[in-house]
Amino acid sequence: MVDAVVPQMTTSHGTNLWPQLRQAIATSSGFKRWAVEHGLDSHLDERLDALVSSYLRQTLETLAY
Repeated sequence: MVDAVVPQMTTSHGTNLWPQLRQAIATSSGFKRWAVEHGLDSHLDERLDALVSSYLRQTLETLAY
């Protein structure tokens, strides 16, 4: 199970950036390809936070390797 951690990213005006960032990542070709490779339905809004968090974690781990 993926432990979804929703980042607290806000601007100096207090605007939460995570919803826009999550949506931008979820519509990217890299995320879509990753979801297909993992047999995931990337259109499940209730799991989108967990899916995007997992994608970012795995991408960063790969880059760090």
